[in-house]
Amino acid sequence: MANDNSIVVLGAGMHPWGKWGRNFVEYGVAAAQDALDDADISWSDIQYVAGADTIRNGYPGFIAGATFAQALGWTGARVSSAYAACASGSQAISNARAQILAGLCDVALVVGADTTPKGFFTPVGGERKDDPDWLRFHLMGATNPTYFALYARRRMELFGATEEDFAAVKVKNARHGLANENARYRKEVTAEEVLASPMVADPLRLLEICATSDGGAALVLCSKEFARRHGVSGSTVTIDAVSTVTPRFPQTVIEMPNFSTDSSVAAATVGPTFKQSIALAAYEEAGISPEDVSLAEVYDLSSALELDWYEDIALCKEGEAERLLRDGDTTIGGRVPVNPSGGLSCFGEAIPAQAIAQVCELVWQLRGQATGRQVEGARVGITANQGLFGHGSSIIVSR
Repeated sequence: MANDNSIVVLGAGMHPWGKWGRNFVEYGVAAAQDALDDADISWSDIQYVAGADTIRNGYPGFIAGATFAQALGWTGARVSSAYAACASGSQAISNARAQILAGLCDVALVVGADTTPKGFFTPVGGERKDDPDWLRFHLMGATNPTYFALYARRRMELFGATEEDFAAVKVKNARHGLANENARYRKEVTAEEVLASPMVADPLRLLEICATSDGGAALVLCSKEFARRHGVSGSTVTIDAVSTVTPRFPQTVIEMPNFSTDSSVAAATVGPTFKQSIALAAYEEAGISPEDVSLAEVYDLSSALELDWYEDIALCKEGEAERLLRDGDTTIGGRVPVNPSGGLSCFGEAIPAQAIAQVCELVWQLRGQATGRQVEGARVGITANQGLFGHGSSIIVSR
């Protein structure tokens, strides 16, 4: 499936998700060392470090590329740092990939890690009254679970989704994450337990909303020529497309959490929504169609949002996500398993690491190394992510 824009994933590594309360650099270094070991190369071989930034950890978090390079030991490697909210990891991957494809380096390390507060993520930088994120918190009281719930209500109104459907997504992902040693939550739940958990933002309950977590993830990426020189033979795992698209104006539907005011003109607009365009750009670059996909890792901030992603990445037509779920198609053993890792439901959000972690999962699945949660015969995987302020993210990986 690899194309001329493909690069090789030589190594993948993670620090387990949890609430450890330690410095984020520790998680990133552990993940990086795992990825280097997996790639069978040394830190001194790395020519470029792409860091995914965390805005909650002071100056070191804002310059993550240099921070991780320093922690691993200065070697003169080139660095970059990227912040794109929940799509930060994809931006870091994109930076490293561009350097490799341009011939500016042969092998790169991508790292993201976070240490998170309890409760909601809050805007940083003090009184920022021109910041949509600040405004939705202070003027609307719309913390993240609030707009997750608005998405869910929209789905119920338009497509007849039920609270039982949302609970079923959580049940599926909890089962997937049971055998994942990197997952924070490894406990099977029943639909009855989900529906009996406290209501947070109607209709979403506590067990249907992802937590904030600490964790880290890393990848070693290289050119095909470097992989050959390194002795990698046979079928390799490659990244074939990286989508980092932004929305188009006017939007075809209200794209929360921006709470657009252009809905009156949007009705006349024809074309994909922002979230649909994220995966569409990846498919086009990789030269494949949704029918080629073996599995997907999507951004399940809530169990209801996962259903939207089924349609946004074109696993089914609009309004058919519930049927796909009910038929078992998105469960391991089904037609196209979604979030075999357990997703954010089992991990929680370690924001700079999560898009990288999604690729790690696809790599292990395509190698046949996802013990206890293996998608048999997996050949092509896709990720989907969305960061605040119009950061789209989708990556296609194949073997």
